[in-house]
Parts: sequence; structure tokens; C-alpha cells
Amino acid sequence: MKNLKTLLFITLMSGLCLTAQNKNTKKADKEFARFEYVDAAESYKRLIDKGDGSPYVYGQLAECYYNIFNTVEAEKWYAKALETSENPEMIYKYSEMLKANGKYEESNKQMEKFASMRPSDNRATAFRKNPNYLPKILEQGKKFNVQDAGFNSAQSDFGGVEHDGKLYITSGRNDNRKTYGWNEEPFLDIYTLSKNSDGAYDNASLMNDKINTKYHEGLVSFTPDGKTMYFSRESYFEKDYQKDSLSRVRYSQLYLFKATKLGNDWDTVESLAINSENYSVKNPSVSADGSTLYFSSNMPGGYGNFDLYKATINEDGTLGEPENLGQKVNTEGQEMFPYISSNNTLYFSSNGHLGLGGMDVFYTRVIDGKMAPIRNVGIPINSNGDDFAFIINEETEEGFVSSNREGGQGSDDVYAFKKLQPLCDVLITATVLDDTTREPLSGASVSLYDADGNKVVSKTTNEDGIAEFIVECEQDTELEVVMEDFESKKVTVKGTSEEEFGVQISLDPIEKIMTPEEIVLNPIYFDFDKSNITAQAAFELDKLVQIMNKYPDLVINATSHTDSRGSDSYNQRLSQRRAKSTQQYVISKGIDESRISAEGKGESEPKVNCGSNCTDEEHQQNRRSEFKIVSGGPQAEE
Repeated sequence: MKNLKTLLFITLMSGLCLTAQNKNTKKADKEFARFEYVDAAESYKRLIDKGDGSPYVYGQLAECYYNIFNTVEAEKWYAKALETSENPEMIYKYSEMLKANGKYEESNKQMEKFASMRPSDNRATAFRKNPNYLPKILEQGKKFNVQDAGFNSAQSDFGGVEHDGKLYITSGRNDNRKTYGWNEEPFLDIYTLSKNSDGAYDNASLMNDKINTKYHEGLVSFTPDGKTMYFSRESYFEKDYQKDSLSRVRYSQLYLFKATKLGNDWDTVESLAINSENYSVKNPSVSADGSTLYFSSNMPGGYGNFDLYKATINEDGTLGEPENLGQKVNTEGQEMFPYISSNNTLYFSSNGHLGLGGMDVFYTRVIDGKMAPIRNVGIPINSNGDDFAFIINEETEEGFVSSNREGGQGSDDVYAFKKLQPLCDVLITATVLDDTTREPLSGASVSLYDADGNKVVSKTTNEDGIAEFIVECEQDTELEVVMEDFESKKVTVKGTSEEEFGVQISLDPIEKIMTPEEIVLNPIYFDFDKSNITAQAAFELDKLVQIMNKYPDLVINATSHTDSRGSDSYNQRLSQRRAKSTQQYVISKGIDESRISAEGKGESEPKVNCGSNCTDEEHQQNRRSEFKIVSGGPQAEE
């Protein structure tokens, strides 16, 4: 992405125009200050060829290649500059270029050096907290199918906002336009494309001259009613720019504008009040309800170069005060291209969070007033290059992302994608222990159930007593653990948005639920006026079967009880049916019918003698099944 549109979306240098290091570098420095990185790189290389191999020249040359995303050359010259320099930001950029070139181990070494120099930097603390983050991103699974969008040109193309049957992109494909010195491509304009009967987009057309000017225009976003379009544009159009007193270079900011729908076209373009000649405001995204505008800015008071902000869209169309999205989202690096989807998921691009190289796409949501963890979208949306302008229709699960990855048509290209799997997932790590010895239990069967009680998958614990599952965020699940000679157990796992969640499950040895007189199971419940065995009752009865299999001489008498509601005769018949169902379930599991008798007690033997004044909890305690030991068991074996 570090090419022509970097003027629009990474930084306008905002006054960071460099003066000449000495008279020899004056020409190259002036080209650099004008963002003419292609020419500046040639000038710095000529100086090196003439013997001026100073750390300054090496560093400036590396910066030129960094800004046009020539990662191989940028890596080469950062390495030369760092032979005699210890600049932390340069070390960070060097690690980024190494990572973009697939040299992950070397990149991590430079990140470790950067972290030691700036231990309080968010980028450093994130790296030290998770130094092995790269394999996790690469191995988390491909959740998208990504393909070339089919309408890219040899120049820069990015964006992809669908609205009213058209697709809006930003492109430098207009060869009749003046080229810009950043990378010698034409200035950027906003285009619309039409959708064919086969679903493909083509016939790119320039928007009218109220929207496109001779300067750069950027991405667009629409209000839900379709009457207002927000977009970025260079402040040169407003005759609003600053001039560096030393370099004599003029530089502009990026402003946000809004246009109003007039018939079938756009008109009445207005500059937003949040614009300022002192900073840039760009990358608009309107929330699905039209109440909030998200954008990126390098206004004072942020955490890094560009941060993400939001502002309320008032009923009269004006904006409230910008609100920084906070340090959890924003880093000391660059956060840009916010997109707020219909389910309030915030997608954005960053080179400050841990990624694969260049800018990666990340996402988060506000849940219960708190920002969920920032997550990397993963491959193939993200690559070793810059990946940005991610937009998704949450209903169709289709969208567009832009990238300068290898294999494209131009310097930047638009890619269409289809989501294949849920994006947000949680790694549940279940550790099964012997409750008596606290040792891990290897070979336990752990089954995962969804919120509807359906078994999803079963796994066996490893030698450390661990079984791992991937589940969708914010979805309640249940784990059922079964182990020979241990009491089975079910554990509910509440939905979470944390990336990893650990749960420890301790199993009691099977004898622990036995006394010399009875076997004590969790309450066995029946549906109202029913006697069939429920899934929960079956789970408890399986423990009884397990014990009876271990002690083949064990003989059980099962009794079922009701609460005091209903007539005596009705409760007696109901309890008898339930006792009989309990007996039949155990027999169906292979236990000889001579080993289990069944008896209904009705309401005659309450657990809590509360008469007609029972609470719901007391009624529940009285509706129970009990399992008396008639003969056999561990005591008989002794």
C-alpha cells in the first residue's frame, strides 16, 4: 500500500519535511520532502555510488523503498543504516520488512531489540506477551475464499463499496491525469462499476467533477437512506495547505467531505467541520443505523501516527466531537480504514498490532460496554503485503479487501471474498484432573455440546489431561467428561470473546458417590407429567451403570418420588412409571434385570417435609430418584 495512495492513507508527513543533511543531499532531500520517492531513491543511490555511504543516506533510501513498498530494497538499506545506528523506529520498520519478506525468525530478533529499547511501547508489550504469534495466525485456518475481483487495472485500485446497484472504488487508472511523484502513477479518482447479470462488475466510470478533482479523492461511505455520501479528498482543492519554510515544499492534509444525492447523481459537496489544516481526517465509515461516523486521523492527542475515531452524526447532519477509540484499538503505529459492519463489528487495518507484515486487517466488537480483544483476520485476507479497505456484507458473508500482495494486476488490487467459517472463535482448553490426587487424567473422553444440546465432537485427553476445542465467540457450550472408574461430569462453558479460555474439570473416583447404603447421583428430573428418560437423566444413570459394571455383584433398588402437588393416587402412578423407566434404561445398557428393582413411592416419603407450604426449591428436592444398595458393592468384595 505504500505507493501513490499512501499520501491519502498512511501519512502526508504533516510537516515532517526534511531539510538537507548537507549540500550533497539537498536535491534528494527535496524530492523526498515532496513525496517523490521514486526520484528520491535514484538520487540517494547516485550519492552512494559516488561514495557517500552515510547512515543518513542509507536510512533515507530505505525510507523511500518502505514508502513504495519495495520490501526487498527497504530491507537491504535498513540493514546498512542500522550497522551504525540504533534508531528504534527504524529497527521496527526493519523487522516489518523482514517479516514481509518471509524472514520471520530474523524479524523476531529485531522486534526483541526494539522491545528492549522501548519496553513501554504497546507494540513491544504485545510482542513480548505473545512472541510466537506468527504460527498462531498462519495455523488458525483459512476462513475466507479470496479471488481477484476481475476489474483491476495496471495502476492502483482499492476499495469496494456496494451501493444502489453500483460498486464504488478508488483508482489511478485515468491515464489522462497528471502523474504524482510518489510512484509516478496518476492521481486517484472515485469510479463506479456496474453489475452484470452474472454478478461480475465492469464498465468503470468516473464520478462527476463535483466529486473528482485534479487532486486525490479516496474511499466513500453512505448513510443508510442513501442520501449522503462521505469521502476523502486532498485539502489542496480547498486551497488549504501549508508551506515548509525551509524546504519550500507545500503539503496538504486529507479532509472529509460529504455530498448530497440529487436525482441520480451527487452534488452539494461540503467540507466537514472536523477538518483542520493541522492534521488529516480520512477513511469514512457510517454505522448501519446512520448515527455514527468512524474515521482515521492524526489529530493531536492520539496514541500513534494515525488513530481511529468516531463522532455522532446529529439529526441536522452535523458531527459531534471526535472520540478516540482508545489504546486497546490504537497503537503507536498506524490504524486506518475502519469499517463498521451491520452487526457492529469494527474491522480496520494496522501495522501496530501483531500481523504478517505490512498492514493487516483486524477486528473487534464492543460487548457489554467493553472492547473485545483485537483479533487478526488471518490468511488469506492478510498476506505479507499491505491488506486494507476490508468491507463485508454480514448477511451474504461476501465483500472486498484491497492488497498490494504479489501476483496482482497493479500496485494495489481489489479482491472479492466469501466467508467460509465463523470469523470469531475461541480456543477452549479443557484440563481433566483426578479430584483426589490432582493428577491429570489421560484417556478421558471429552464431548462438546452446542447450546441446543447437540453433540458436536468428542476428543480424548492427552498425557497432560488436555483436550482442545474451537468454538464460535459468544456461544454457550457444554463439556461432558467420561472416564472409566471415575464419576462422569458435565460443565457449562459460558460464551466469551476471549481468544483462549481454560476450564479445569475434576473427576471424583467412582466410589466417592457410594456409601454402604446407597449410590448418590445428582437429581434426576422428569418433564412435567412425563416419565420418559431425558438426556440429563440418562447422563446420571450412566454413572449408575458404570458402577454396576465395575461391581458385578451389586444389586440396586431404585425408588422414584414426587412432590406433594396432585392427588395421592395420581402421584403414586406417576412415580411408578418413572421408576419403571429408570429400571428399563439401566437394563437397556446391559445390566441384568435381576440386579435392579424399581418402586414408586409417590409423595409418601418427602425429602423435605414442608406440606402445602413448600417452595419451588423444596418441591424440586422432593421430586427425586434414589438408589439403595441391596447387596454387593466394594464392601462385599472386602
